[in-house]
Amino acid sequence: MSTLNDVLKDLATDIEETARLVEGLDDAGWQTPTPAPGWTVADQIAHLTFIFHLAGTAASDPDAFVKIAAGAAHDFDGSVNAALRQFNAFPPAELLGRFRALGQASVDALAAVPEGETVPWLVNPLPPAVLASAGIMEVFGHGQDIADALGVRREPTDRLRHLAFFAWLTRDFGYLARDLTPPAEPFRFELTAPSGALWAFGPEDAAGKVTGPAHDFCLLVTRRRHRDDLALVATGEEADRWLDIAQAYRGPAGEGRRPGQFGDRA
Repeated sequence: MSTLNDVLKDLATDIEETARLVEGLDDAGWQTPTPAPGWTVADQIAHLTFIFHLAGTAASDPDAFVKIAAGAAHDFDGSVNAALRQFNAFPPAELLGRFRALGQASVDALAAVPEGETVPWLVNPLPPAVLASAGIMEVFGHGQDIADALGVRREPTDRLRHLAFFAWLTRDFGYLARDLTPPAEPFRFELTAPSGALWAFGPEDAAGKVTGPAHDFCLLVTRRRHRDDLALVATGEEADRWLDIAQAYRGPAGEGRRPGQFGDRA
């Protein structure tokens, strides 16, 4: 597992790269539809801004976080929609400023958590490094929607290691989202990093294994590409089944993406 400093440094970089995707857009550009049905570019940034507001509050003021999270626990979709209305009501320049400011505030708040302590979150308390990895997952997924909407191809980097690790930790989310019983046995993930390094998670003798490019894997677990468009290989019946349902986030799976929906291969 990477150190907290490593994860936070990479999260801050991802936030800034996403901000640069949109900082030159005019008002019409902010309203560009993204592949997520019903969501514009502004909605994507508004959602991320809310996520970082939530994470920063959890790390710096747990009591205030509990009050915010109480609503999400009873009506998750309603809370997400309310957050969109709250943040995308701001003009684009102000929304972008809040995205940058609250993103950095969450990084600073997580960095200040005393060593060995956890941070309250929506279901279970999390170590700061794991919550920061979840933030990288959010930025990657929603940033991909923005990039796809704008016709931009992002260059993958080894910062994806944090997302791949988080997806290994959350392997069962796809099962739980569909009321399926996860297998008791862990999988092995062997992923080729953008740099060419090999990243491996899980026991070497696991019966279920997934191999392939780490970028493809991250697109799969954020459901931004269909498995048919990715160079991932499953060994074992259960691992193959998992490729159809993989997701690294809690809650409804969403529609995902159709085979061949995008002209690029990951």
